[in-house]
Amino acid sequence: MRLALSAFCAAAAVLPSIALAQDADRPVLTVYTYESFTPDWGPGPRIEKAFEAQCDCDLRFVGLEDGVAILNRLKLEGEGTQADIALGMTAELVPELKATGLFAPSGVDLKPLTIPGGFSDDTFVPFDYSYLAFVYDSESIADPPKSLAELVSGDPDQKIAIQDARTSTPGLGLLLWMKAVFGDQAEAKWAELSRRVLTVTPGWSEAYGLFTKGEVPIVLSYTTSPAYHQIEEGTDRYKAAAFSEGHYLQVELAGMLRTSRQPELARRFLAFMLMPEFQSIIPTGNWSLPAAPTGEPLPAAFDTLVQPSRPLEIPAADVATHRAEWTAEWLRGLGR
Repeated sequence: MRLALSAFCAAAAVLPSIALAQDADRPVLTVYTYESFTPDWGPGPRIEKAFEAQCDCDLRFVGLEDGVAILNRLKLEGEGTQADIALGMTAELVPELKATGLFAPSGVDLKPLTIPGGFSDDTFVPFDYSYLAFVYDSESIADPPKSLAELVSGDPDQKIAIQDARTSTPGLGLLLWMKAVFGDQAEAKWAELSRRVLTVTPGWSEAYGLFTKGEVPIVLSYTTSPAYHQIEEGTDRYKAAAFSEGHYLQVELAGMLRTSRQPELARRFLAFMLMPEFQSIIPTGNWSLPAAPTGEPLPAAFDTLVQPSRPLEIPAADVATHRAEWTAEWLRGLGR
């Protein structure tokens, strides 16, 4: 290896880097996404390889804290953003995303979508969905909560980790889940739940890391999370609690920026998201449910997951109108 490296360095000293010259000739497509999308264990590298095999381009992911943080970043950057595509926001944010004036129509046919309840929009393209759930360690929790009400009123010595509703899509999802179930009583229920909250993290990765390290026995995540542990670790120790009131549905989506330097390539990527080459990566890459056909059956572990009989949703227009008000309730209820 040392000989090979020496030969490479000698050649580089005489000639310009061919690799750099080739890269300069390839268009770059920059995608803002959340941080758990980009690591080697996430879906990003496989999606990058699959798309670059057909686009003759350089697909670059920029990882941010979480889905809501992407919206916050775009608001801050405005038309000066370097992003061509933003990927990882959720459907309840569509009115706010459109209100920025930063997004352009996708031109993508959404007929292949298989999302419960359907989805229709001229700008944003879903790429996966899942249901929020509280995942627990069955070696620590013998009798998990059977409802959101039981979780709220449960043993304060059994701590939970949740995510920030201002920066995180699961955190925002829990805010809406509480509102959908408890309505006007949500603030009081947040105050009751606060006895059990060990920490509120900026994003999903930090909270789930605390859970897998054993620092909390319960964490806000998704019904699909246990599939990861079954497939990758060969254990069914970690389970999602099934709640009688139903589980909040989160649909993740992407959109292209109006200021994109590569608009045709961006539209091509959005269309690629609904193809089997992309969708087949989602179940065991992003540990979510595919938004369109994958061309193959889901792994058997997905058959063992909680199957919510009642998908809960609040209309996106209502979320846009009340998100600031409901976030203030959340802050007061948690004492923050």
